[in-house]
Amino acid sequence: MLQYKAPIDDIRFLIHDVFKADKHYSEMSFGEDFSLDLADVVLSEMAKFVEGVFLPVNRSGDEEGCQYDPETRSVKAPPSYHGAFKQFVDNGWTSLSTPVEHGGQGLPHLLNVVFDEMCASTNTSLSMYFGLTHGAIVALEKHADEALKDRYLNRLITGQWTGTMCLTEPHCGTDLGLIKTKAEPVEGGGNEYRITGSKIWITGGEHDLVDNIIHLVLAKLPDAPDGSGGISLFIVPKVTPDGERNGIYCTGLEHKMGINGSATCFMSLENAEGYLIGEPHQGLKYMFSMMNSARIMVGVQGLGLGETAYQTALSFARERIQGRSLAGAQQPDQPADNIMVHPDVRRMLLSQKTMLEGCRALAYWVGMNLDMSQHHPIDHIREQAGDLVELLTPVVKAFITDQGYLVCDQAVQTLGGSGFTKDWGIEQLLRDCRIARIYEGTNGIQALDLVGRKLPMNNGRAVRHLINEMVAYADVCKDHATQARLRHGISVLNDVLAWLAMNALQDREVAGAAATPLLKLFGVVTVGYLLAKSADVAQEKLNGGDESSDFLFAKLKTRDFYFAETMVQVDMLMELIKSGKRHLMAFNDAEF
Repeated sequence: MLQYKAPIDDIRFLIHDVFKADKHYSEMSFGEDFSLDLADVVLSEMAKFVEGVFLPVNRSGDEEGCQYDPETRSVKAPPSYHGAFKQFVDNGWTSLSTPVEHGGQGLPHLLNVVFDEMCASTNTSLSMYFGLTHGAIVALEKHADEALKDRYLNRLITGQWTGTMCLTEPHCGTDLGLIKTKAEPVEGGGNEYRITGSKIWITGGEHDLVDNIIHLVLAKLPDAPDGSGGISLFIVPKVTPDGERNGIYCTGLEHKMGINGSATCFMSLENAEGYLIGEPHQGLKYMFSMMNSARIMVGVQGLGLGETAYQTALSFARERIQGRSLAGAQQPDQPADNIMVHPDVRRMLLSQKTMLEGCRALAYWVGMNLDMSQHHPIDHIREQAGDLVELLTPVVKAFITDQGYLVCDQAVQTLGGSGFTKDWGIEQLLRDCRIARIYEGTNGIQALDLVGRKLPMNNGRAVRHLINEMVAYADVCKDHATQARLRHGISVLNDVLAWLAMNALQDREVAGAAATPLLKLFGVVTVGYLLAKSADVAQEKLNGGDESSDFLFAKLKTRDFYFAETMVQVDMLMELIKSGKRHLMAFNDAEF
């Protein structure tokens, strides 16, 4: 049985104490009624909702799966999802951070990041039916004309309708320049087009939880130039404005290793009615505007699934007795000791705990900066926040999903044979978490994005700001051992970036070979910085007589564990990066 209680204490500690959100949000406009006291109330309600509504139908949705009817080309979501999804919509969770003028609540995106984590912790598959709708809302809000906004935004925001992103095609994945879907203008139809083509891996492409699904479709106009510069973005509704069934259909469901309750569809566009968003040939640019929020959401899925896996493993470990402590019997009145006396069990549990707390800090920090990049009144602060979001979004997506999956794997291992069975439910979390490292751009693509696009942007301004911030903190870090190790980690990162700038300019394959270990190095060092900062804040609160001493002392020990077990990886990652490409590219095809 899965165990989950929303980690409210840690969430509030980060928001209030570590990131001092009251200062930042007081300088931004989120409506007259917004305050961090209101945010605390919202957090409590989030926890009640996901624990009481989403979690109880998590396993049943996995077991029921989705059902496809080839005659009607329709999909039924798991029966147990219907009531939970209705409560999700009725309670207003669809509209948290969406614009007030179109029916949203206008709250900070940071709260959406927190809610995404809680939803992933309790029911990733169910949350995905609305997960990509936020991306559709962002794209419409930023790029659509007023007529399209008026027609679609309110119903998407209020949850009456859901949205999808229709990018990938059978013959191409990430290389969207190869898409073949065509859009023909309707003569005399103004902004109306007829779209024909095929799309695959479309999350929520067809289901029966809502009456209408609004698809955002990438396609090419007849005069489109070759490559990604010829892509345009269209709205293609399942039901047209005149109430007719549109020519976009599900032609089958993927049979997957996880997220079985989420409908992952093959989609066929058969002369479907669609409407151009923005300008022709700007579709890829428009899609990137919604990528930050979507990739942060996926990163947080790894965090959420890992959190439930850890809580379940910890619950098991606290009850399980087996073997005796190497230091002598700790429970002599029992036939064996509790397994938490064993160093290796403690290492597994503490590895889970520390990585989750560090990744949560990273995700929330980027989420708060996303708000600052859009709403802060001071130009240079808004610029710096935007730089941080651009730089660290691929790290949030890739590093946190990689670590979340490893946490789920360690949780299975903590339970031993019990973890491999369905009884405790962690095996489902492991299966569900695997996709997070793939969709919204595989983690290898995120690493290439970091190296090829994010590091060089604005002549390296973003990475310089990040490193300067970490260096400034290291200079005032209160724990001397942590200070030395953090300085070393930052120095290694600086050294590697200098090496990469020198060598990648001469050979782009060197950058490709370095990309994945470099992204991990960014994650390891940045999380170390945030855990060190959290520990210093905890120490200040202890010095001030804060009574939540167990929670705060644990923050100090979490930092120490991370720097002893994880931060030591920086030298290994440096050696791997500097080994270059030769050992990767030396093999010919016959030698594999």
